[in-house]
Amino acid sequence: MELLLKPPPKERADAARNRAAVLEAAARLFAEHGVEAVSMDQVAAAAGVGKGTLFRRFGDKSGLAAALLDARERVLQEAILHGPPPLGPGAAAGERLAAFVDAYFDYLLEHLDLIRMSETAAPGARYRIGTYRFWHRHVAILLDGTPDPDYTAHAVLAALSAEHVSALLPELGEKRIRAGLHRLARTAG
Repeated sequence: MELLLKPPPKERADAARNRAAVLEAAARLFAEHGVEAVSMDQVAAAAGVGKGTLFRRFGDKSGLAAALLDARERVLQEAILHGPPPLGPGAAAGERLAAFVDAYFDYLLEHLDLIRMSETAAPGARYRIGTYRFWHRHVAILLDGTPDPDYTAHAVLAALSAEHVSALLPELGEKRIRAGLHRLARTAG
């Protein structure tokens, strides 16, 4: 699992300052106006960088969303690898899976628009994101001993996709979705 975590790339001081300015501006604008309502031009202007700098560094708004999520994802990954049980090591696999479902669902709800953008930028984008591979590997390890842990991990994670949760949230609400996720986790393990 540790191998799936990539350290942040080394960068020049001016590039690091620009990156920080862009991420700060994007986070502020997204919080104030919503992800969909903010353009890359607005982010560049608010950060005080050229559009070319922004596009070269992040590619598009989904790349910017992924960069904003990176630090937040690392916190959850660190808790999985080294935190206290039941999310971290030391609890039974079923307890850890339930704790993961709760922790990921909380993270998802807090950053739903950003995660949705990063997962749906292009067909299959969700499955090419490095963190998805981390989540999948973690869940598959917890499901070791079940008939097909790799497939079942994908199935559990499908229920936690931002697009899926966004569609169900207005109809079912957070409490009902969380209860359904727990039932799914219990039957999967």
